[in-house]
Amino acid sequence: MKNFLKDPSKEHLVAAVDLGSNSFRMVIARVIQSPSGTQLQPIDTLRESVRLAAGLNEDKKLDQKSIARGLAAIHRFGDRLKNFDPKQVRAVATNTLRVARNADQFIEEAQKLLGFPIEVIAGREEARLIYIGASHDAPACDGKRFVLDIGGGSTEFIIGEGYEPKMMESLYIGCVSHSQEYFPGGLVDAHSFKQAQLAARREIQVISSQFIKSGWKQSIGSSGTARAIAELIALNGFNGEPHDLPVDDMGGLITRDGLIQLKKALIDAEYVDRCTLLGLKNDRKPVLPGGLAIMLAAFDELGIERMEVTEAALRLGVLYDLIGRSQHHDMRYVTVEQFMQRYAVDRAQAARVSDVALYFLNQFPKPKNEDRKDNLQILSWAAKLHEIGLTITHNGYHKHSAYIATHADMPGFSKLDQARLAALLLGHTGKLGKISVSSTYIDWRMLFSLRLAHVICRRRDDVGIPPISVKEEDNGFIIRVPKEWAKANPLTQFGLEKESADWAKIGRELLIQIF
Repeated sequence: MKNFLKDPSKEHLVAAVDLGSNSFRMVIARVIQSPSGTQLQPIDTLRESVRLAAGLNEDKKLDQKSIARGLAAIHRFGDRLKNFDPKQVRAVATNTLRVARNADQFIEEAQKLLGFPIEVIAGREEARLIYIGASHDAPACDGKRFVLDIGGGSTEFIIGEGYEPKMMESLYIGCVSHSQEYFPGGLVDAHSFKQAQLAARREIQVISSQFIKSGWKQSIGSSGTARAIAELIALNGFNGEPHDLPVDDMGGLITRDGLIQLKKALIDAEYVDRCTLLGLKNDRKPVLPGGLAIMLAAFDELGIERMEVTEAALRLGVLYDLIGRSQHHDMRYVTVEQFMQRYAVDRAQAARVSDVALYFLNQFPKPKNEDRKDNLQILSWAAKLHEIGLTITHNGYHKHSAYIATHADMPGFSKLDQARLAALLLGHTGKLGKISVSSTYIDWRMLFSLRLAHVICRRRDDVGIPPISVKEEDNGFIIRVPKEWAKANPLTQFGLEKESADWAKIGRELLIQIF
């Protein structure tokens, strides 16, 4: 398939969809190539206040009203994205869909309406993408930059240099969840505000020392909450003379004094609905007190006095990451390389298993609705990381490999990527019964190819690609092995026979044909 960025028959457009806990947003941008690098020029944006986090009940399930609001917004996004190529679009979901127990059902329906896959990303991956977006839009900085993003259900803290994040944390405090817990019904008084600030400070204290020790020269507040606070401070003169300059110009500034005055204005109004602050939008009112309490807590705990504001954040980061992947700067390759180094992977063996596994997978015809390139990447990464659990113990090492892939921070990988990777690592050896036959994370051809490669490469020597062909049948697989090769490799033949027995235990046939 052609790289869309180099296809002159298409306008160079990319789109990012951000399914946040408070708002759903979409941005479409034009990719502009120049001798100095790549830039993005936004040409269309959509934002809908969905307040998904407000629909989480005590059992951590989304209620039907919030689901309906979310799906209606996504349906409209999908209409705008008609005729876009899958390589032009990336959709990500954040904290609420990380924690909701019925997130899978919501995402399944949402993907149909959007027309593109939706990735649920981990907190630190969200932080990485936020920094990438903010660093491309913020004023230049000679030194370290601190970025704070207060979302609906989580808040991200990042320190980086240039366009590269160095330190990332994500805390489960957000403007929607905090407002619901400490300001029910929109009631804002001195006591509730104090409790909300203290609660946020307790969360931030866990990470504050390492951030303060690192230090930074520039503080940036990104996205909706920071922008809304900056606009209120500017329009109401809490930083001096009132003005209506855009926040990405002189108005984009948050100061400690401005935050304190904004807090006083809310407390004086008693109910946020009664607040008469200039520029306070109706859709921001329900979540402003919680977001402001978190911002004040961050200023207090991290010793911040002033913060510049940028609207660019997760969405812009997703776009730059997307075009980076199309230009072969995929962060996932970097992450796999770092994991191989961290867990002292036998690189020669990893390369052997990867080459053989890909050789087998490529023998299967490409089914409908499958991204073969993505599957080949996931399979290759699984082959390269299948032995990372050996650093813990040899016995059951595949379980440790899978655990690491499931729970580790893996920049560039979505939650689905990590789940698929972990399933392959868990199933690459041993009994297949531990893999759920109905698992949505398992591609049985990929698992078959990896297991077969693991058996064939057991001697850990460079014997090259074996003269073996594979084929998929209705309920299993067929392996065709030359008689002379089988005779020369009795251990491998024994391993293949054992594989056949293992597949039979889960009701799948593996037929070995010697010719």
